Amino acid sequence: MLNTKLVGMGVALVTPFKEDESVDYDALKKLIEHQIKNGTDYLVVCGTTAETPTLTEVEKEDIKNFVAEVAANRIPLVYGIGGNNTREIVHKVATTDLSRYDAILSVTPYYNKPSQEGLYQHYTAIAKNSPLPIILYNVPGRTGVNMTAETSLRLAHEFPNICAVKEASGNFSQIDQIIKNKPTDFSVISGDDGITFPLITLGAVGVISVIGNAFPKEFSKMVRLALQGDYDKARQIHYSFTELIELLFVEGNPAGVKSMLALMGMIENKLRLPLVPNTIKTYEKIRRVLSEL
Repeated sequence: MLNTKLVGMGVALVTPFKEDESVDYDALKKLIEHQIKNGTDYLVVCGTTAETPTLTEVEKEDIKNFVAEVAANRIPLVYGIGGNNTREIVHKVATTDLSRYDAILSVTPYYNKPSQEGLYQHYTAIAKNSPLPIILYNVPGRTGVNMTAETSLRLAHEFPNICAVKEASGNFSQIDQIIKNKPTDFSVISGDDGITFPLITLGAVGVISVIGNAFPKEFSKMVRLALQGDYDKARQIHYSFTELIELLFVEGNPAGVKSMLALMGMIENKLRLPLVPNTIKTYEKIRRVLSEL
């Protein structure tokens, strides 16, 4: 069942670029293998961390197919299809070849700031046309609109194929309300590395992680320990990552994790405009913390 596949640590894959800004498929293959060998439970392809707004439709399709080929059914896969034009998203969901994927991650519409009824109608249209289960993605810091607990629960109760929500609002009261009142087979997934541990103690089933790109073994261990109720050991790992997680996002995502992966020799430290690499000051701080870890 899907709700058991999406338990633990999912990783929102970065898109490695070469110096000429083309997609570095060799580096992407190494990154996928790194995830599979080190305990990542599932991969999220073409999410926010992948710099999807700067990828062409052809590149997104190529990356989708490439990840599926390399993963070769060894790990569940989630594909990001979201946007602020409902008609376009419904068309993509209905026409994209998702045969090797397990679920869709769909972010709340951004920029045009729909009402709660608008959000409900948006996801209703997607749910009625999707061949795969849907993970709602609430990240008001990026989209400019918060999907309330009431709206998430309304969708969860009305549509069996809406299977989970990735919650990145940082609002513990809101997230707790969803966990308390959700259907049994609906999952709440943390969208913030830094608060994954406390959210699991409330009832979240894991995280879709950024830091997991670089530390899949360590961070997935923390998630598993927390899910098993071994809070003392999980808390120790949680605290060991506190400073690094703060540095990941101080100058935006995925600049921080790309700096980290570059320091580890896994990718080039290259982003596409309007995103730029970390400043030297932040880069050196990340280098220091990595050496201490």
